[in-house]
Amino acid sequence: MKTIATLAALWLAVAPALGAETPGPTPSPAATPSPAPIPAPTPMTTEGATGAVVELATRPCAYIEAKASREEVYGAILGAFAKIRAEIAKAGLKEQGHPLGVFLTADDDGFTFRAMIPLETAPDPKLALADPVKLGQTPIGKAMKFEHRGEYDEIDSTYDAITAWLDEKGVDAQDVFVEEYLNETKTGEDPNLEVDIYVLLK
Repeated sequence: MKTIATLAALWLAVAPALGAETPGPTPSPAATPSPAPIPAPTPMTTEGATGAVVELATRPCAYIEAKASREEVYGAILGAFAKIRAEIAKAGLKEQGHPLGVFLTADDDGFTFRAMIPLETAPDPKLALADPVKLGQTPIGKAMKFEHRGEYDEIDSTYDAITAWLDEKGVDAQDVFVEEYLNETKTGEDPNLEVDIYVLLK
């Protein structure tokens, strides 16, 4: 995934945007939005990727923040999902929706990321999960959605197309970059992987 480094300028500020302890703004329980994006997205296309403008609704989640090398990042994300699921099961919390990977920084050594499991309902604010699992919110806002279908090891081509499109159109993007895993293949070499990629817009 070496070409993700070309988007590093977008990601380096993502941690402040998401908050020190939570990945996004925390709405009141009464105002918790639906987990589904707003329907009828506006389609866009670029070579090697198709996109749409959608509205991401924030959801309660459990997450782990970690760092992994470029070669090991997919396996590290899957491992983090497993730890999160084990911890939320102990706490009696239920998963709802597809898991997410939010990339915080990228450098020559690899990536710092947050692996997130969305939850069915907001947990008791007093609930504390065992480290390194924390409670927070998924990102929120208008985003451009792209699709990657195929090996995770080949996701560079999709990022190349996204980068080219953003540069060509002069898209005004926030410093937030999200991957949504529609399925979880055992390795990054499995061609059946399906990932939706979101770039939040200003």
